[in-house]
Amino acid sequence: MKFTTIVAAVSALMGTGVLAVPTSGNKPPALANVYTSCVKPKTVALTFDDGPYIYTKEISDTLLKNGAKGTFFVNGNTWTGKCIYEDNGARVKYLYQRGHQIASHLWNHTHAPELTAVELTENMVKVEKAIQRITGAVTAFIRPPYGEYNDLFRELAHKRKQSLVNWDFDARDWDTANVTPEQTKAWYKEVLDKNPKNLLPLNHEVYESTAKDVLPYVIGLLKAKGYRMVTVAECLGLPPYLKVGKPKHPDSSWVC
Repeated sequence: MKFTTIVAAVSALMGTGVLAVPTSGNKPPALANVYTSCVKPKTVALTFDDGPYIYTKEISDTLLKNGAKGTFFVNGNTWTGKCIYEDNGARVKYLYQRGHQIASHLWNHTHAPELTAVELTENMVKVEKAIQRITGAVTAFIRPPYGEYNDLFRELAHKRKQSLVNWDFDARDWDTANVTPEQTKAWYKEVLDKNPKNLLPLNHEVYESTAKDVLPYVIGLLKAKGYRMVTVAECLGLPPYLKVGKPKHPDSSWVC
């Protein structure tokens, strides 16, 4: 017999009423942490969304050549038409093997608050499974597409032991119809001229101008000002992965 039933029965016998008895069902769900800025001083966590894509390797090489590491929030089935499993996951594997951080951006680049719990869970699980197959690592971080999330998203992320990461500076490289690379570079310079303690910028690896023009320029600014370019996990002082194991061998299920 449940405790609440016993209380109700005893109260009836005593001629008193029971207004409310708290139960575990009244407890609000735990929600994942949301980070929008770094905590380590003099660090910048350059993040790149929406890949993997054809510029993945070039971005990685540019970062490494300058002693930098990046964080790549990847989709499974990207809006550019690329699949995370393409060439047996070669692009994601390339990043991971060179010390960059790999994190979730959901399977599809969709508006998360419009999804049901079942749809959200499927999007989370599929891309996490792909990342683990390719790298052997289970990601500890997730970024919702468009930066959009609700309490359901945070609840499901918490159940998966993940933290959310958005940004404190939007480079707006995604707004190609209205923003030029020169404007993006000017905005970077403007914010860095204020000498912030740290920075967590949003960039996208799917634009040629980001890979070939903006990124080299921004790296030059950051180096001149003495910032360390690190992963999100390092700038937060947290582990990047929930666990790390061996990658899987590709098979016929590696498809989008």
